[in-house]
Amino acid sequence: MRAWKGPILASRLIIEEVEAGYGAVRVLHGVSMTIDNGETVVLLGTNGNGKSTLIKCIMGMVRPGAGTVVLETDGVGTDLVGKTPQQVVDLGIALVPEGRRLFPALTVEENLMLGAYRPAARRHLDANLAFCYDAFPVLAERHRQLAGSMSGGEQQMLAIARALMSEPEILIVDEPSVGLAPILVSRMIAKIKELKERRSLTVLMAEQNFNQAIKIADRGYIIVHGEIAFRGLEPEALRENELVKRYYLGA
Repeated sequence: MRAWKGPILASRLIIEEVEAGYGAVRVLHGVSMTIDNGETVVLLGTNGNGKSTLIKCIMGMVRPGAGTVVLETDGVGTDLVGKTPQQVVDLGIALVPEGRRLFPALTVEENLMLGAYRPAARRHLDANLAFCYDAFPVLAERHRQLAGSMSGGEQQMLAIARALMSEPEILIVDEPSVGLAPILVSRMIAKIKELKERRSLTVLMAEQNFNQAIKIADRGYIIVHGEIAFRGLEPEALRENELVKRYYLGA
C-alpha cells in the first residue's frame, strides 16, 4: 500500500559556508555540502563533531552566524536561515531526531497524529496513516499502546513513521542506530532505504555507524571538529578514505 502523495517535487538542499554554535562556543566552521534530489547522503562523524548542530541549522532550531541553507524545489530556492522549525516542516522537510523525542504518555496513534500537523499532510491524513501502518505493522497492532512502554526498536519505528506523517520530500534522520542492538540497527537502516524508495524521498542521515550507513548511501561526507574533512563521493571512495580507516574500520 502507498499513501497518496501529490505530484513528486524535485527537492535538494544546498548548504554553503555555514558557521554556527552556542553562545561563545563555535561548533561549525564553514560547512558546505549538497543533498541532491533522490539521493541518500550520509554525514559521518563521531559524537561532538557537529552533525546534530548542522541538522538543527537546517531545521531552524539553531540560526547560523554565517553562511546559507537553501532548499531548492523544482528550481526555486528558499532560504531556510531565519525560518522557524514549523516553517521548515511546512516546506517539506521532516526530522527524525536523535533519541526519538516521542511523547511517552501518548499512544502510538496520538504520536502519529502529531506528525501530521503540516497543512499539506492533513488533507491526506488517513492515507498517510495507512501507509505508516503498512510500513510498520507492529505500530498498527499497538496503536493504542503508550509510546513510552515500547521497546527501543519500536520507538524508533514510531519516530520514523511520525516524520512520514508530515508527507515530506526530504527526510533527515539523526543517529538512527543510537540505543539499538546491532541486528535492529541493520533492520532500521534497511527500512530507511525501503521507505526512501517507496516514497521517492531525498534522505540525509547523520550516523557514526559507518558499516551500516554505507549500505544505503549514494554519497557521504565526514565531519571532524565542525569542518567537512572529506567531501562526498561514492561509497567505495569512503571505504578507502584514511579517516574512515582510522576512525571507523580500526586500521
